[in-house]
Amino acid sequence: MKWLKSRILWGSLLVIFGILVLLENIGMVSLGAVTAAILISLGGIFFISLFLEARERWWALIPGITLLGVAIIILMSEFFPGLADNWSGMVILGGIGLSFLVIYLTDRRQWWAIIPAGVMITLGVVAGLSDTYGIDGGAIFFLGLSLTFAFLALTPTKDGKMRWAWIPALILFLISGIVFSQAMPWFQYFWPSALIIVGGYLIVKNFLIKK
Repeated sequence: MKWLKSRILWGSLLVIFGILVLLENIGMVSLGAVTAAILISLGGIFFISLFLEARERWWALIPGITLLGVAIIILMSEFFPGLADNWSGMVILGGIGLSFLVIYLTDRRQWWAIIPAGVMITLGVVAGLSDTYGIDGGAIFFLGLSLTFAFLALTPTKDGKMRWAWIPALILFLISGIVFSQAMPWFQYFWPSALIIVGGYLIVKNFLIKK
């Protein structure tokens, strides 16, 4: 894996890539989808190699994984155009979210990365469901954000768990329930039933604590 650290190699590849793109833009050459995907993948690997060489370069994961996602979309467009039309948004947005998730998993001190990871992955899911099944993703979007903050509230830090994150998690969950109830008629019965159960649980728990 030492070749990943060769700045001469990566510098040369970037120069070649820039020249080829420039020549294609002026109409002198035609790269083709596969060639473009390979070159973009090399760009992604270059940024990932920067992170592997020094973990403090966590920022390199964002363009690295994103470029790999772009390369996947180019190949899908070439060989599976139907899939690319339906899942391109999910792959790109999900790839960006994945990069932030990897940042957190490789360094648990970077807890802030959970928020953009959850937001981008949620947007990716919404894009995939909207493009493929025509589903209105408003409720799913708020539910995904709610789960993101709930996960953040459960995440341990050097200062303890961030209990404040339960507040936006609960608010976003309520908003998702309202949107669900408007989009799905059957959900209007589930929502008040859930409130009754939660309220009853709090009342019973209060009496048990007093006893």
